[in-house]
Amino acid sequence: MDVPAPGRLRAAALYAALVLGLALVFTAGALVLGGSSAPRDTARAAAPAADAPLDRLAEGDLARGIAALQTHLRAQPKDAAGWAALGATYVEQARTSGDPTRYPQAQAAFSRSLRISPRGNDAAHAGRAALAAARHDFRTALTEADRALKVNPYGERALAVRVDALVELGRYDEALRAAEHADAVRPGIPVFTRLAYVHELRGDPAGARRILTRALDSAATPGDTAYVATALGQLAWSQGRYPAALGHFATALRADPGYLPAVEGRGRTYAARGDREKALRDLGRVVDRYPLPAQLAELGELYEAAGQKERAEQQYTVVGTWIALAGANGVATDLDAALVAADHGDPAEALRAARAEWSRRRTVHTADALAWALHVNGRDREALAYAERSSAPGYRNAAFLYHRGVIEAALGKREAARTSLAAALRLNPGFSPTAAPAARRALARIEGDPS
Repeated sequence: MDVPAPGRLRAAALYAALVLGLALVFTAGALVLGGSSAPRDTARAAAPAADAPLDRLAEGDLARGIAALQTHLRAQPKDAAGWAALGATYVEQARTSGDPTRYPQAQAAFSRSLRISPRGNDAAHAGRAALAAARHDFRTALTEADRALKVNPYGERALAVRVDALVELGRYDEALRAAEHADAVRPGIPVFTRLAYVHELRGDPAGARRILTRALDSAATPGDTAYVATALGQLAWSQGRYPAALGHFATALRADPGYLPAVEGRGRTYAARGDREKALRDLGRVVDRYPLPAQLAELGELYEAAGQKERAEQQYTVVGTWIALAGANGVATDLDAALVAADHGDPAEALRAARAEWSRRRTVHTADALAWALHVNGRDREALAYAERSSAPGYRNAAFLYHRGVIEAALGKREAARTSLAAALRLNPGFSPTAAPAARRALARIEGDPS
């Protein structure tokens, strides 16, 4: 029997630790991210299990892992599994650092792995699926996940990315079947959290909560506990259950005091409850480490709500810089660009970007973004059809309801607008630092006008 070299054993062990469950990167991430007049649900646009198992690895661990793999691959340059592991680690590093320049390096590593081992290399195909999802190329993500599953039908990462891709393509019935299949063949926290999210999208938040509660009971590590408790907190926040949300985030932070998604969720919950000082502290901490568009925009909107316009504009400027950098590294950024431009930039650019995103994927999130972009361009009749589509599978989102209510009011549909705006504020009364107050003002105008 051949005995593997020590370097190969180390690379294999590192590979197992790094790539278990690697899936969608946001825009990624799994954070529920708010907004102003166009509150950002970007993390919810990405499946919330996206950052699951690999969040256990700190940024320093990832850097050390990359260095170890690079050293190993210099000695063993034909190790296909090692190259796939390196690519997976680059994708994860891009996610945890917000640095999209790692994506071309990941692509090169996966290509190298497939040149060495073109057949039966499910790890490289699953890695390419995760990379495509990170770049918001969900059709390619689905194709690569299917290739990986032909080789290994039980591959957790490919099963998870397949669900994510179907969700992000707006194919919600197929996503449910894919999540149920994954649960049958490879149950575990990455699958449980995806199954819960599909239930939430289909209008069953109670079912999502039950699945996540069972997942929390099964959590075996501090990282798993922090991840699932944060998902429960995000779900509670989206339903306006702020004490429950804070309880879940506290559970997450007891398990892992440095877990930034829980810090962000707690900050957003503080903002919803009107505790702006604590919200600014938490969100500032997140942006210092994780400067992605949704977090930057959320912090900007908190500053805006506090009357600190200059500081708000600084955050929006950084969002634009990140979008340009990400686009240069192969990330499709039109959804982010549309949401930011609609409220903080050029309405025409918002509409161009929203239409481009809609041409690629027809989800509740892209429908809402296109509806709002059409509205800010004065095209409310067109906008209403897309606003209606944003709740098509039964999904209820306070920001989407607010947008719909504003569009209905602009069309003179007073009763419909009253219903939508009131529903938004009942569901999640603090859904945005700036849009929630705007929703209350709009509702008061309608109720104060008897005509």
